[in-house]
Amino acid sequence: MQYHAPYPRIALIAFGFVVFAAVAAMLSGLGSRWGWWYFRTGFLILTVATGVGLVAALAEVWSALAIRGTPAQHIFAVALGGAFIGFIASGVPAVRITTAYHMPAIHDITTDIDNPPVFVAIMPLRKDAANAAAYGGKAVADKQRAAFPMIKPLILPETPAEAFPRALAEAGKMDWTIIDAKAAEGRIEATAETFWFGFKDDIVVRIRPDGNGSRVDVRSVSRVGLGDMGTNARRVMKYLVALGMET
Repeated sequence: MQYHAPYPRIALIAFGFVVFAAVAAMLSGLGSRWGWWYFRTGFLILTVATGVGLVAALAEVWSALAIRGTPAQHIFAVALGGAFIGFIASGVPAVRITTAYHMPAIHDITTDIDNPPVFVAIMPLRKDAANAAAYGGKAVADKQRAAFPMIKPLILPETPAEAFPRALAEAGKMDWTIIDAKAAEGRIEATAETFWFGFKDDIVVRIRPDGNGSRVDVRSVSRVGLGDMGTNARRVMKYLVALGMET
């Protein structure tokens, strides 16, 4: 490709946009977590940063090809590094956005869609939550069955009295904050917080007799957002597997 003087300047300008996109993408979620803006504003910032990062990365590739082997060869590494950073800064959010697009628009996952475990101690913490704690019924259940057929109750050979301490111990190993644990009621309640945007989700574990053993039901519900990108389903499955469910 023939060398033209503007390409080094384009590479440097594009590098600036790459850095801007990377910082904006990072702050889009952290700013929401820290209370700088509403999470929907964070999503908008993330979307813009993704687009800017992709365009800037392509400009860096174009510039790198143009200046390679020319008197501006010293800018080549800058352009190449900018392209790498730009594709990372736009690629990671793009994957998350694509994942969100293909996931069902539900934020309430439970192993018992007919009689979901209910929150008790956590209810005061949800008083300002955008999403209700009441289960959404058949519409939500149908979406869950279609998207996450592996989510089902766990049957353990132990009695509820024997299973409860182990269930509580495994809950303590998760990235959860235990809010309440009532062995007599077979109920464990906890909250979890996502790293990037700081979304708070609530979890309730219910343990009841089942023949000579016990049945464990788990429910995980987001406080905000129409969908959760599969976060609640992954959380429920991780906990069930830790308790002994085969996958």
